[in-house]
Amino acid sequence: MLEYVFLAFVGLLAGAMNAVAGGGTFVSVPALIAAGVPSVAANMTSTVALFPGAIASAYAFRKDFRAFGDASPILLLGISVAGGAVGALLLIVTSSRAFDALVPWLLLMGAIAFAFGRQIGDWLRARVTLGKPALLIVQFLLGVYGGYFGGAVGLMMLAAWTIFGARDLIAMSAARTLIVGLTNATAVIFFVAIGTVYWTHVMVMLFAGVAGGYTGALIAKRIPVPVLRIGISCLNFAVTAAFFWKTFG
Repeated sequence: MLEYVFLAFVGLLAGAMNAVAGGGTFVSVPALIAAGVPSVAANMTSTVALFPGAIASAYAFRKDFRAFGDASPILLLGISVAGGAVGALLLIVTSSRAFDALVPWLLLMGAIAFAFGRQIGDWLRARVTLGKPALLIVQFLLGVYGGYFGGAVGLMMLAAWTIFGARDLIAMSAARTLIVGLTNATAVIFFVAIGTVYWTHVMVMLFAGVAGGYTGALIAKRIPVPVLRIGISCLNFAVTAAFFWKTFG
C-alpha cells in the first residue's frame, strides 16, 4: 500500500512538472525502477501512465493554440508522431542491460537540455542560420527521442523552435504540450501492443498524473517559470548523479 501511495505522489508530481516546465520522466522512471520494475519496462510504464496528463495539460492550454515560426504546428505534430513511433520501436528492441547503461546518459542529456536549453538555443541562433528543412529534421529526431525516453523533450522542442526564429512563448508552450502528448500517445500504442507494461503501476500513476497535469498547467500561468525551473533542475541533476553512482560507482 505504501508503494502505491508513493507512486501516486510521484504521478501527481510528474504530471505537474510536465505541465509547468517538463521533466516528469526524471521522477517517474526512477520511482518505478525503485519499485522493482525493470528499466525498459519502467520507461514504457511511465510513458503509458503520464501521457493522459500531457493531454490534460494540452486541454488546459486549448485557448492558446496558434501558429508560430516557419512551420505549422500541424506539420510539426505529424513529424513528431512519426519520430515517436520510431523511438518506441527502438526502445522495444533494446535490452534491459543496454538500457541500464544508457539511462544515466539520457538523464544527463535531458537535465542539461532542461537547465540550459534556452541559453544553448540563443548561442546557436547567434551563430547558425537554418531553414525549414533543417527544422523538420530536428523535429523528427526530437520525436524519436521522445518515443524512446522523452526526458525534457518538451524543453528541447522549445529550444529548437527558438533557434529557428519562433518567439511566441505562450503559443510554443501550448504546442509543446499537445505535440509531446500525442507523440507519447503514439509510443503508448506500441508499448501496449508489443511491449511490457506494469498495469497496476500505470493505473495508480495515471489518475494522479492527470490531476497533476491539469493543475500544473493552471499553475504554470501564475507562478514564474524560472523559479520552478531552478528547483526542477536541481532535482533533475540530483537524480542523474544518483543514477551515475548506481551504474558506475
